[in-house]
Amino acid sequence: MADPTFYRSAQAAAAAPPERLAYVATLNTPGPDGEARPDAIVVLDTDPQSPSYGRIVGRVDMPHTGAELHHFGWNACSACLCHVESNGHAGHSHDSEERRYLVVPGLRSSRIYIIDTKPDPTKPTIVKTIEPDELAARTGYSRPHTSHCGPDGIYMSALGAADGNAPGGIFVLDPGTFEIRGAWERDRGPQNLAYDFWWHLNHDTLISSEWGTPNMVESGLDPSLIGQFGHQLHVWDLAKGTHLQTIDLGPEQQMVLELRPSHDPDKTYGFVGVVVSTADLSASVWTWYRDDDGQWKAVKTIEIPAEPASAEQLPPALQPFGALPPLVTTSGAGAPGNSASTTCRTRSTPSSPARSTSAASSTRAPTRRPARSTAARRWWRSAATASGSTSRTRSMPPGTPSSIRRASRAGS
Repeated sequence: MADPTFYRSAQAAAAAPPERLAYVATLNTPGPDGEARPDAIVVLDTDPQSPSYGRIVGRVDMPHTGAELHHFGWNACSACLCHVESNGHAGHSHDSEERRYLVVPGLRSSRIYIIDTKPDPTKPTIVKTIEPDELAARTGYSRPHTSHCGPDGIYMSALGAADGNAPGGIFVLDPGTFEIRGAWERDRGPQNLAYDFWWHLNHDTLISSEWGTPNMVESGLDPSLIGQFGHQLHVWDLAKGTHLQTIDLGPEQQMVLELRPSHDPDKTYGFVGVVVSTADLSASVWTWYRDDDGQWKAVKTIEIPAEPASAEQLPPALQPFGALPPLVTTSGAGAPGNSASTTCRTRSTPSSPARSTSAASSTRAPTRRPARSTAARRWWRSAATASGSTSRTRSMPPGTPSSIRRASRAGS
């Protein structure tokens, strides 16, 4: 019998009982004594009826310091219900799979920890560690970033090669043994930089995004590298591991990061955040979609302007701009009928933001926003009106493709 938490639709997941426990990564930097401490996975009680609600009820510390735990996930999920064969590997036998193990990457250490949440989910234990040398030998990659349970294995992204340069990419773990199968790509085409990835399972399509190599990002933001960070999306054949198409958002759109596809596997759109534009320091959210001609495209859905600020409020690299960038880094797509959120809030339909606000900051200056184009101002006013209205009228930015407008009317 399949794990009851494998849902066949987002609606079924939203209607299911809420989770009573949550697993959260904590990054433990050196304390007042200067002694480094290991990162940990802690267990939070999320049951409102529990006397320990909102408190940490369990913990497992990593065996080494400096892991920088990142985007971890389960060994198995609803994707197991899809019988897809990829690169010669058949899909899961979902009758025997269960959501039990956490697959936890250490972005800085390049270690991957397999954590068992049974028999007591408040007492997780590390049952396997994949060392960086093994990861490099089997895949050529390092700095594992994101884990997703897929239809035929556990997919993980990596920021770069073993030496900290390019290329980054995707590799796959066996879902039963957690052994590394190898790099997922059969033909990477022009793809070089890597970050996040997600998919449209019913369309055998994977989408990936770009940040920078480990050597570009691990020492903090180097202003001299602005212009060299990722600004593209890549479209892949999920079953074959081959590159199909590049979607270039423009070289000024720097650091194309978190991907959030529609929860409906029949839909062919999703959202991605861009950290900063070199043109005006704005951040943005884009909608990718498959158009009527079968090509994948992207349109800017939300633009979040930089906040004007005086020079003394800004670090040296930003003083020439006279503004503080909002720096979108992540987003979340709610259940159908709810909202998606980033540093602003949007409706759950593609290309129809209900409200767009700048990021909060202690250095926020109470001065006017940078000027927008006439079309953008018209759209901004209509979006603001929609956000304060109970009507179902949904504003769209100028130039929204017809296929996205139809998808919006159909819902998410």
